Amino acid sequence: MLNGKVAVITGGSRGIGRAIALSMAECGASVAVIYAGRSDLAEETCKKAEAFGVHALSYQCDVSDFEKSKGTIKKIIEDFGGIDILVNNAGITKDRLILQMTEQDFDAVLNVGLKGAFNMIKHTYGHFMKKRSGRIINISSVAGIMGNAGQANYSSAKAGLIGLTKTTAKELASRDITCNAIAPGFIETDMTDALSGAVKDQAVNQIPLKRMGTPEEVAALAVFLASENARYITGEVIKIDGGLCI
Repeated sequence: MLNGKVAVITGGSRGIGRAIALSMAECGASVAVIYAGRSDLAEETCKKAEAFGVHALSYQCDVSDFEKSKGTIKKIIEDFGGIDILVNNAGITKDRLILQMTEQDFDAVLNVGLKGAFNMIKHTYGHFMKKRSGRIINISSVAGIMGNAGQANYSSAKAGLIGLTKTTAKELASRDITCNAIAPGFIETDMTDALSGAVKDQAVNQIPLKRMGTPEEVAALAVFLASENARYITGEVIKIDGGLCI
């Protein structure tokens, strides 16, 4: 489905980002894996991707840094010859009730999850326009649709991504470039692994399908949105949450 394409995945060293990188590689795309801190995990992702016969490289970058993001995109274009797919997956959590949340906690989560996505879109915008093609996929969350107690910063970042998605879609549609958002619910990742058994049970009880999703299920949707099969879909927010947000 993605033969010959080049995909850039932020937060691609583990969890949903790694699953997307590997699924896209399996479908024929070369992948540029952007990571924040764990070079070993990023390299592991690249090795797994290369097993599918594609080119894979990792890049350390704090996506919240405008200039570093710009330099990273420039380097990726030099290394791969271009970019066809951008997946904005990078995000962090610093959960607290608003009463206890610090300004630093709020800013840090928005800087990575929302400003980071803006930075990456900003620096690929002209490239996609010149190509007159491109697929942008933003990983939002159901928390950005319905909110979540203790996650004012995370919910705000993910809600902001939805607005960014719709605006980007409108701006770039005339050049045959699409931009969509995926809104996962409870997915089995390091983030949910940190939850207690009681909290997990409570979460699953709220889900009509009575289970958490997998990173691979999210990745399958990302592959579809990056493919030619989704060329007439743009500006959408697609939930993948087992019915949680019905």
